[in-house]
Amino acid sequence: MSFKVKFTPKAGETYDALVAQVRQRWGDKFVVRLESKIARAIHLISTSPYSYPVAEESLEIRRCVLHKNCSMLYKVYDEVILIICFWDNRQEPLMT
Repeated sequence: MSFKVKFTPKAGETYDALVAQVRQRWGDKFVVRLESKIARAIHLISTSPYSYPVAEESLEIRRCVLHKNCSMLYKVYDEVILIICFWDNRQEPLMT
C-alpha cells in the first residue's frame, strides 16, 4: 500500500529556504544530492510511513534525518502523509 504525500505551506517555505541556503553555501551539486535524499525519504515513507522515529509523542510527529544538519518532519494520517516542515537541526529544538 502506498500513502499519498502532501506538503503543508510551511513545508514548501522551509524546503525553498533550505535549498537556497545549500545552494549559496555549497553550490548546485549539493542541492542535487539533497533533493535526491529527500526524494528517497519521501518514497520510503510513502510505502513504509513508520520507518522513522516519533519526534513528538503527543502530536505523533515523526522525524526523518536527511543530513546531520537537516530533518524532515511529518505526520501519518489514515492514507496520507503530511510533510510538516524541513528543520535545520542546528536551531533550537522545535518541540519542548
